[in-house]
Amino acid sequence: MKDSGQYQCLTTNILGSILSREAVLQFAYLGNFSGRTRSAVSVREGQGVVLMCSPPLHSPEIIYSWVFNEFPSFVSEDSRRFISQETGNLYISKVQTSDVGSYICLVKNTVTNARVLSPPTPLTLRNDGVMGEYEPKIEVHFPYTVTAARGSTVKMECFALGNPVPTISWRKVNGHNPSKARLRKSQAVLEIPNVQLEDAGMYECKAENSRGRNVFRGQLQVYTYPHWVEKLNDTQLDSGDQLRWECKATGKPRPTYRWLKNGVPLWPQSRIETVNGVLMIHSVNLSDAGMYQCLAENKYGTIYASAELKILASAPSFPLNQMRKTIIITKGQEIVIECKPQASPKPTITWKKGDKPLRESKRITILPHGSLRILNASKSDEGRYLCQGVNIFGSAEIIASLSVKEPTRIELTPKKIELTVGESIVLSCKAIHDSTLDVTFYWTLNGQPIDFEKEGGHFESIKAQASSADLMIRNILLMHAGRYGCRVQTAADTVSDETELLVRVPDVISGDMESAMAVELNPWVEYEFRVVATNKIGTGDPSAPSRVIRTNEAVPKTPPANVSGRSGRRHELVIAWEPVSEEFQNGEGFGYIVAFRPNGTRGWKEKMVTSSDASKFIYRDESVPPLTPFEVKVGVYNNKGDGPFSPIVVICSAEGEPTAAPIDVKATSLSVSEILVAWKHNKESLGRPEGFEVGYWKDMEQEEAAEKVKTEGNDSSILLTGLEGNTLYHLTVRAYNAAGYGPPSTAVRAATKKSPPSQAPSNIMWIQDGSHVSLGWEPVRPLANESDVMGYKVLFRQEGQSNSQVIETQKTSAVVLLPDVGVYIIEVCAVSEGGDGTASPQIRVPSFSGGKVTSAQSTLHVLSTSSSSVTLLLALMFPSASW
Repeated sequence: MKDSGQYQCLTTNILGSILSREAVLQFAYLGNFSGRTRSAVSVREGQGVVLMCSPPLHSPEIIYSWVFNEFPSFVSEDSRRFISQETGNLYISKVQTSDVGSYICLVKNTVTNARVLSPPTPLTLRNDGVMGEYEPKIEVHFPYTVTAARGSTVKMECFALGNPVPTISWRKVNGHNPSKARLRKSQAVLEIPNVQLEDAGMYECKAENSRGRNVFRGQLQVYTYPHWVEKLNDTQLDSGDQLRWECKATGKPRPTYRWLKNGVPLWPQSRIETVNGVLMIHSVNLSDAGMYQCLAENKYGTIYASAELKILASAPSFPLNQMRKTIIITKGQEIVIECKPQASPKPTITWKKGDKPLRESKRITILPHGSLRILNASKSDEGRYLCQGVNIFGSAEIIASLSVKEPTRIELTPKKIELTVGESIVLSCKAIHDSTLDVTFYWTLNGQPIDFEKEGGHFESIKAQASSADLMIRNILLMHAGRYGCRVQTAADTVSDETELLVRVPDVISGDMESAMAVELNPWVEYEFRVVATNKIGTGDPSAPSRVIRTNEAVPKTPPANVSGRSGRRHELVIAWEPVSEEFQNGEGFGYIVAFRPNGTRGWKEKMVTSSDASKFIYRDESVPPLTPFEVKVGVYNNKGDGPFSPIVVICSAEGEPTAAPIDVKATSLSVSEILVAWKHNKESLGRPEGFEVGYWKDMEQEEAAEKVKTEGNDSSILLTGLEGNTLYHLTVRAYNAAGYGPPSTAVRAATKKSPPSQAPSNIMWIQDGSHVSLGWEPVRPLANESDVMGYKVLFRQEGQSNSQVIETQKTSAVVLLPDVGVYIIEVCAVSEGGDGTASPQIRVPSFSGGKVTSAQSTLHVLSTSSSSVTLLLALMFPSASW
């Protein structure tokens, strides 16, 4: 016991120390009841009575139950009988003759599962008459102030004595009972799961019968543990800087803050301020480095946030590859010579050119981070530049040598070439550059480097001299047309230029002709022409190009293709097509004529679309119902006249998005992870749905965070799976089609079921009498997030067989008949809305069919390792004894 108390872990390394949250070590124990014989309690029939449990010393909580006369007869709670889990007492509001007997208080430690029993308390009836009717008297109630942590389950008790038996009711004063609240034990217990701040307030318990009523009121206060809103982050500061750290936490009551440095409380000093979660340290130095913790605490708990403060204190230094460097640029360029030493605190930067301090000007400036920028460089800028960084811990410097060269120029000839297939050409690239610089030439075609090895011998690079290079293109093919580029690179700069090569396929015309007619040209297109002579020896050079000539305008002959409909809004007819390319527009003033008429009518309605790039026309008419079929054709025109129309197609007016929300939306919880959502389509909705979208979100989330799942077609239900157990969901349904989404339905709510109890029935006891086995077990008490116990299943089967027989009961006892000779395996599990709970350990029972074991030979069997359980069993077998 001397080891009980509060513990904290302190962890330390070279950077500092941090302290863990507090842990409390305490020991569970359960003392014994006093061995004194308890006096009989004698009351009149109809009178109320309280049987005192007077539990022994214990820690932590214990669970109370009462045994009536003998095992397995436990007192069942109803509107007339109530066992308080606060006092342990048994309350009987109106005693009946059937209540006469011996009562034993059984207590169980919730940690060790140890159990002890009180001495029996006999209850007898007086023979001096029957108690008359009287008004209720509230005998047990919740405290005047109930405090509970947010998220926990609150249980408030209220029970009254009275004749007739009083009825218990609850209400929240100045408000409504929380919808999640549940009434237990014939309304004697108000249970509020997952209690929240809005559940706080004054609650009233009322006991009422025909003789009167009695009322008790108490206040429910909900508190919250501290919770971080803003934590600390590791921070690096230069020596001399100011630190400002802020940590924020929420909680009820509002948290206060404390600070630790290396696990030791940090108090305000000359440089250190702490105000409402803000820590400020002025002019930090190396002694301030370490691990800091912010503690937010209220009377219900403490939370910790940790961060490292690193103080940087070092002399300036440069990477080795920056200590000396040579920079070559050309006249007129901009250059930035970097100077970024690593140092703390930030160093002072100075520059020298040669041995003299550098003078800044409009053209030469030192940038805020210390680098030097020179605009429009000239020969006068050449020289040796030195950058020095200095702080209180030392200094460092780098040297850069700057050379300024003449800019490189390039001449690429010829500038524009037109060749016929099969001809050859040489492109010449000449560089005019600073004589002290070497040059490298690169050739490209349409921006991509030419691979001389993969071009089938058509390309050859010829290096005539140091400052020029030629590109030979032999036996030109159509694929060789394009933009040819020459790029020249020096140590100081890079320049490039391009020329365009056109490749033609000439028509063969007899050699004595001096003119020819070009036919089947497109109207309103610019052309230019060349003439090339050829004979058996080869093909000569082409002539100079003719002047550019444009063919005459003409009425367009090509209508738009792929006329079709598109989705749109209600009362719209959306007509789309592929635009006619410019070479088929045949003249200026090109546009479209959109013609349409309701199906089965005679007159066409025409609309002009003046943009040649247009590809869609929308006609809106409020009188047009959805899905009205139209005959549609699209023609073309220009300044010369109207051209042809496209073939007629039938297009329906837009249906529009659904206008009404689904109706009769219902959500049904099926299991811990499934909710079935069903709805009906609103037949008054315009816009036929192509499907429905179901949105769902948790009770604590915003609707914007809803997850969505879609159905297709006429489905009117969907099974949502993969949900969290014991969780309240909000759900909406809306219809959709190609035009958009309709309005959502009013949100409905459904909660997934709690999981089945995880606790198995414990301390199974049985007595065998021949082929009859009488079983008893302790009731399963589900956790707050588990389903309530609705009853129990006893499963039994012969050893070696797989199929079990099942007995269902709502009691904590059952009698099993073993029909055949052999060994039987028996298990017990709880039954709940969420399914069957965990099964008890198996017990093996032999059956002696036809034989009879006398009561004197009956044996009590116990599946338990607790000595206190043995005490319980002995007390049940011999209730008059004192244990």
